[in-house]
Amino acid sequence: MNAVIPLRDDTPARRAPLVTWALIAVNVLVFVYQSQLPERALQHLIETRALIPARYTHPEAAAHYGVAPDGYLSFLTSMFLHESWLHVIGNMWFLWIFGDNVEDRMGHVRFLLFYVLCGLAAGALHVITNGNSLAPTVGASGAIAGVLGAYFLLFPRARVLTLVPIVFIPLFFELPAVTFLLIWFGLQLFQGWAGMGAEEGGVAWWAHVGGFGAGILFHRLFLARAPPRPRWSSRRYADD
Repeated sequence: MNAVIPLRDDTPARRAPLVTWALIAVNVLVFVYQSQLPERALQHLIETRALIPARYTHPEAAAHYGVAPDGYLSFLTSMFLHESWLHVIGNMWFLWIFGDNVEDRMGHVRFLLFYVLCGLAAGALHVITNGNSLAPTVGASGAIAGVLGAYFLLFPRARVLTLVPIVFIPLFFELPAVTFLLIWFGLQLFQGWAGMGAEEGGVAWWAHVGGFGAGILFHRLFLARAPPRPRWSSRRYADD
């Protein structure tokens, strides 16, 4: 999702993050399915299930370019499609690092609903800010940005071991979560503004901004009433 790469955080999860694991598995399996499709079938999948802003803002343009209007289901389905292995691995890595703690505070069902809501909000802002685009948008990063927004407020004192690659030199920093996520969000916002009016394609920066904002705005609606009892711990926290 960005040039600042989280390697781990120091916040233990108190129950198994079943939905986080399931989302990772589904995204990977869908990409494996994508990668096995013939070229024409893959093109049809992308045209009908990716998020294409002009489909909603200029339906006549979508028809002209052979993109069939397909209702609003693509706001959801586009969250589970990815462009490449690097794309899906990068997104799932962020979800793995931050998703377990947010799911811990919300519970499984609430977390899933929150994740989907943030993804929908991210898609909506992408359409609003790129209304003339016929470029298909795919990826879970908008929904995961919502998870980051929730983490930003729920675990500001957590610490994140961060890799910042400078040319060929890897630099490692242990940053407070609030600092790491402010840097991450600032990069998304800067890239979004810098890319306004640019040619189609590239990263959907405004989807990241929209997802993060939705996570901040809506996360409290999904918090569990009481924190879960300690009954599970991951091996990565064994020495904490």
